[in-house]
Formats: sequence, C-alpha cells, structure tokens
Amino acid sequence: MAVSPDPKKNTLLAALPDAEWQRWLPQLEWVDMPLGQVLYESGATLSHVYFPTTAIISMLYVLENGSSAEIAVVGNEGLVGISLFMGGESTPSRAVVQSAGKGFRLPAQALKEEFNRGGPVLHLLLRYTQALITQMSQTAVCNRHHSLDQQLCRWLLLSLDRLDGNELVMTQELISNMLGVRREGVTEAALQVQAAGLIRYSRGRITVLDRPGLEKRSCECYGVVKKEYDRLLPALTTI
Repeated sequence: MAVSPDPKKNTLLAALPDAEWQRWLPQLEWVDMPLGQVLYESGATLSHVYFPTTAIISMLYVLENGSSAEIAVVGNEGLVGISLFMGGESTPSRAVVQSAGKGFRLPAQALKEEFNRGGPVLHLLLRYTQALITQMSQTAVCNRHHSLDQQLCRWLLLSLDRLDGNELVMTQELISNMLGVRREGVTEAALQVQAAGLIRYSRGRITVLDRPGLEKRSCECYGVVKKEYDRLLPALTTI
C-alpha cells in the first residue's frame, strides 16, 4: 500500500505556524531515501535541507584515511542541514541514510529567508540545534568512555525513537562505519546484547525484543540526550 506524503509526520514541520506553513508547503518536495544514500558530502554546499518522516539519517565525520564515526542521528524529530542557517553554508560531516524511508526537502534559499525573518521559526530551529549539539557532545563522550555494547544500546535506542516499529534494517558495514569500529567488533557487541535476550540479530537486521532491558544496559548517554530533546522540543504542536 502506498504511503501518502504527509509533511506533518516530521515534528518540526508539524510545529510550523500557519503563515509559515502556507509559505513552505508549495516548496516541500517528497523524496525517497534509500539505505546508504548520501544526502551531502563533507565540504559541499547544501542545496536543500531534509526533513525525514520515516527515514533516519546518520551524520558521519570522515577522516582523511576514509574511516568514519557517527556524530548524530536525525529522524522525524528534526532536519538535516543546520549549517545553512548557522551561517556556514557547508559542513565537514557527511549525511547518509541509515534506515531507508521517506522525507521532504526544502530549497536552501527558502530556509535561509525564513530564518532571517526571525520570529517563532528562528527560535524553533535554534532550540533544535541546541538539542542536536547535545547529542553530538554526548556521542563524543560515550565513544571515549563507554563500552562498545553500551554504545550499541545507545545507538539502537536513539534509532528506535525515530522509527514506528522495533526493527532496524541496515548492513553490518554501515553499523561499523557509524560506530567507528571494525565489523568484527559490531558482531561481538551485537551477539552479547542478543545473548542477554534484548535483541535478535542477523546480518542486516536487528529486532529489539526488550526495550526496557536495552535502556537498563545502555549508559547514561541515551537518557541525557532524550531529556534534552524533551526539554527543548516538548510536544511540538505549537511554538
């Protein structure tokens, strides 16, 4: 069954006041986001910003030798392309579709004009940016101080918050790139979490069986990030 394109399945778009909604709606383009698609590369000037509805986007920092690590994930709670309104025009990170789905994109110029108008949209975007920066900062701390299986639990929980179901479909290589570890390390960590009865893991597919158990096994980093998102972006129905 075909899924009807509904921009308001993205909570930032759903929070737009009516005047801004009427300006944006004709310019929003419904786009497919297949697994592994690169939305933008490091250093490239962004032509659009993306508002996922059912897809999850991974923001990766890529080193000169080609290795990478995830710095944040974006789903139906946010947007990809904050550098446009933060004044940078480009970013040193890469945006890759982590979980296939759909979303909307808006021309870069439209977002910049809206931001420069000031008012409620500016404040909404700044609050979202602060929440995203919290996620980036906590990810850096987590990657330095916590075990790989704790990192995997955090990553799974953040992904689940941005999906309707309890299953993630992605390649082992993509997971290893996001966590910045060898594929063997991902397999070992996933098997440990599976042995605890929290997930069912097979190549390219992870099904969460016990979310409360996953939260308990995870480090505090997931809770810190979720609390900040809930504080800054509470029930985005009005702004």
